Amino acid sequence: MKTAALHNLGCKVNAYETEAMQQLLEDDGYVIVPFTEKADVYVINTCSVTNMADRKSRQMIHRAKKLNPDAIVVAAGCYVQTASQSDTLDLSADIIIGNNRKNELVPEIHKYLEEHQQNIDIVDINDGVQDYETLHVTKTAEHTRVFIKIQDGCNQFCSYCVIPYARGRVRSRDKEDVIQEVTKLAESGYREVVLTGIHVSSYGVPGEYGLIDVVEEVQHIPGIERIRLGSLEPRIVTEEFAKRASLVTKLCPHFHLSLQSGCDATLQRMNRKYTAEEFCESVQYLRKYFDHPAITTDVIVGFPGETEEEFEETRRFLEKIHFYEMHVFKFSIRKGTRAERMPDQIPEQVKSARSEILINLAKKMSEEFRQEELGSEVCVLMEEEVEIDGQKFWTGFTKDYVRYAVKSEENLHNRLVTGKAEQFLTDEILFIENYQVEK
Repeated sequence: MKTAALHNLGCKVNAYETEAMQQLLEDDGYVIVPFTEKADVYVINTCSVTNMADRKSRQMIHRAKKLNPDAIVVAAGCYVQTASQSDTLDLSADIIIGNNRKNELVPEIHKYLEEHQQNIDIVDINDGVQDYETLHVTKTAEHTRVFIKIQDGCNQFCSYCVIPYARGRVRSRDKEDVIQEVTKLAESGYREVVLTGIHVSSYGVPGEYGLIDVVEEVQHIPGIERIRLGSLEPRIVTEEFAKRASLVTKLCPHFHLSLQSGCDATLQRMNRKYTAEEFCESVQYLRKYFDHPAITTDVIVGFPGETEEEFEETRRFLEKIHFYEMHVFKFSIRKGTRAERMPDQIPEQVKSARSEILINLAKKMSEEFRQEELGSEVCVLMEEEVEIDGQKFWTGFTKDYVRYAVKSEENLHNRLVTGKAEQFLTDEILFIENYQVEK
């Protein structure tokens, strides 16, 4: 029996690719085992979004070798794509596969077994790669919600980010291929689909179709109840986009617009392609066409040159927008980026203090958003049974991604439950006492 174990680091795109590689291995006769067990093949899909991600990628590769020194260790993804050749040779991996080559995993393993020698194979992103890498999934680790990768690469080149160097330029998946995969997953019982990518706002073929077009088509696939979108570039949310999106009844009113800073001077140093006012206009369009949409975002604190006045400008802007959730990150230097060479690097203690201020603000705004749901009728797609304070509850999410719980002896997995939001069960979970389950 051939066994394989996989470990994913990083974003939902990486998670999708890891699941696709798992299916390639299963199709080749491998039995998948937990990464903590001894296996014949270990696959680590690495990440390089932060220094911590780099370190974790290296640690997992070395851990695989310790678990079974005779195993074939495959390192794939963003970290190995961006690492220097000398760094890569120190990884202890037997096969190294850069981005846009993960679909060649099984042939590379066969080649290694035949030659039994280290096979370093990293894609040069400057080699003019334009084609979208073909990967598919028929099942995922999440049993109600499925992530579908529809786009790869990024052309933005933000001054703090290595992703364009790791993933290459923008490439989109054929629209018909997306529809076919979603259709098959719906036939397998999945009810919620998340369309995601490295820069999903760039999806499409200019002059032919774009992101909103594929969303409109996915809505008509039988079995799909909900459609979510991955992180959006604020500039894609024009009034036309918001209006068309609001007509897609299955589209969840949950939009993640990546901000990073509410100060124009900081945004300019980051090489973000919008102003705070333009971001605000995008939010206003969504709130015009959707009733109480959940707007979430990312914010970086302590970017080089960020003064107290600039930070305060960002804090005031965040309060003005009033997000449902914010992911707050302290600026981390990425080797090879322009931000690495910028003057006026911010001391770590200042970053930590600013981060704490915004995390507390995020908690306050998130609680206020949830408070507004009390007493309203909601529909929840149940996902899992959990234990809270010694009691068992079924939990799931509404379309606006608020988590709810109900008490039930019945298996509610992948079932829709409706009822009134009664009270808070925990700081982040609301409770429905009297509910109805779909027939």
